[in-house]
Amino acid sequence: MAGTASQPVRNGAKAARAVWSRDFALFFTARAVARLGDTMLPVALAAGLLQHGYGAGAVGLAMASTAAAFAGLVVFGGVLADRFSTRRLMIGADLVRLGTQALAAVLFFAGHVVLWQICAIGFANGVASAVFQPGVASTVPRLAADIQGANGAIRVAESAAQLAGPAVAGLLVGFASPGGVFAAHATTYAVSAGCLLLLRLPPLPPASRAASGHRTRAFRADLVQGWREFLARRWLWSVIAVWCVYMIAVWGPTVPLVATEVVREHGPRAYGLINSALGAGTVVGGLLALRLRPLRMLRAGAIALVGFAAFPASVGAGLGVPAMAAGAAVAGAGMSFWGVMWATSVQTQVPPDVLNRIHAYDVAGSLAMMPVGQALAGPAAAALGAGHVLLVAGAISFAVCAALLLIPAVRGLVRVEAAAVGWGGTPAVTEPARTRKG
Repeated sequence: MAGTASQPVRNGAKAARAVWSRDFALFFTARAVARLGDTMLPVALAAGLLQHGYGAGAVGLAMASTAAAFAGLVVFGGVLADRFSTRRLMIGADLVRLGTQALAAVLFFAGHVVLWQICAIGFANGVASAVFQPGVASTVPRLAADIQGANGAIRVAESAAQLAGPAVAGLLVGFASPGGVFAAHATTYAVSAGCLLLLRLPPLPPASRAASGHRTRAFRADLVQGWREFLARRWLWSVIAVWCVYMIAVWGPTVPLVATEVVREHGPRAYGLINSALGAGTVVGGLLALRLRPLRMLRAGAIALVGFAAFPASVGAGLGVPAMAAGAAVAGAGMSFWGVMWATSVQTQVPPDVLNRIHAYDVAGSLAMMPVGQALAGPAAAALGAGHVLLVAGAISFAVCAALLLIPAVRGLVRVEAAAVGWGGTPAVTEPARTRKG
């Protein structure tokens, strides 16, 4: 009896050791704190620019400057991450953003706010993010034997930060000023850089080498190789192709139209409650991803993603606030579970030597169509009515999940463990200083 009772305890301890270590804890802290700062930024931009006489268009332009730089350059960031030390690139990116956000804080504290300067700061932040983000993909499997558990833990932390960030930013704006939020945001990048500086990354597998030769020629060769590796995996590019439709027809219009409909009909407090429910759902989805270990991860993720339809459909149908909050919670859980299944599939199915480039193509492809969907939301709502557009978004969400499940390469993809693609398989091998230093 005692042996039976102790078995789950031993299994739980073993699973925890497969995820948690000193170095993963540092990376986990870096991601959680940086995410907290990133979710504070929209509040700071909106409050600060409005206080200085700018309108909603200026806020959108400032945000778009960051998004455009990130989406346009993240593929090149993937090549850099596959050629050089990912840790040093991420530290450098954090230090750049520490400087830009500190400069923004000074401008807002001084009351000298010029839109082009804020946009330039945003563009620099986007460039730094494009250098930082690709390295995240290869860092997780280098730090944790249980890659899915590590992704689930990070997703839970980022979801909790997303819940707390806007509230913290609102308090700072109320008790200090928008400049105080920018100063706090700069501090989060300092904490992230400090954690990454203390991080000890194990060496990459021996096969992980970048192309050699003339720098420009080698860079181009790495870029082409990454694209060929991307196209060689049907499950990968199929999901990205479907995701482009998802961004245009579902996610893109859902975010702005839900905000306008809920605020117009029920007020900003109701919108805050529904957003909190969405965030709570993403935490639940991350926790579920820590526990469930499906053999066919993308099939399970696509089934879970069906739940997202409840969010736009409940708002489009004009249901009450409790029903909309419940729909948002279900949507958040489904989206979060899918996110962990997808990230883990990419990190375990793709060889380490091209993972950063593949992740960069993944990020660029996933985000490319979101601005298109957001831009079309207004004209579509004017022509059909916001409620009808949201109902259509809910229906298309079902269709997208069905499309994913109908693709044999996606629904049939079988999970593999980290060692099968070279993660954590061989003893430490020193990497050439010219290419990657960890």
